[in-house]
Amino acid sequence: MNVEQLPLGPLGTNCYIIEQEKKALIIDPGSEGEKLIRMIERREISPVAILLTHAHFDHIGAVDEVRDHFSIPVYVHKEEEDWLGKPELNGSKFFQMGQVTARDADHLIELGTINMDGFTFEVRHTPGHSPGSVSFWFKEQSFVIAGDTLFQGGIGRTDLPGGDMKTLQESIEDQLLSLGDDTKVYPGHGGRTTVGEEKVMNPFL
Repeated sequence: MNVEQLPLGPLGTNCYIIEQEKKALIIDPGSEGEKLIRMIERREISPVAILLTHAHFDHIGAVDEVRDHFSIPVYVHKEEEDWLGKPELNGSKFFQMGQVTARDADHLIELGTINMDGFTFEVRHTPGHSPGSVSFWFKEQSFVIAGDTLFQGGIGRTDLPGGDMKTLQESIEDQLLSLGDDTKVYPGHGGRTTVGEEKVMNPFL
């Protein structure tokens, strides 16, 4: 399994392409849909779904373009099923980069172990940055896609709709730091880290 991190858009939001046997999961296509589509087609891989760690504007900007091009479904947590089309919820209303919207997700993502076209992973609810934030834990490969919950040396902001610092800290403690210290953490912004490094070095934990 290959994990490719692709920073997109003015905020450098990390989109992830999880590739296995010429199939791929696309996580958080936040912007630059044409660039993302070209990269996938050059590699001759077939996307099977778009997964959203949460529905903030910088994580959903290219959802419709990529969804329509590849004819694949979009998954989001039920707490944010209404956010894609509402700038006042997805946060784009509060920034000077234009209002961002996308059509509703095709499916509400289930918590627990998921088997999707040969990909096996666990969906963990990690609210605090936003109420519907989730993390995708690939146990066998020992990595987690954490969205804007946990960063290298930082944690997610909590000043947007539905944010709550206590909830965020509890999510990190219960759902992420409980993973093995060697577990690689792929965040929504910035570079990769590990659970063990953040336990020791993160000043917010």
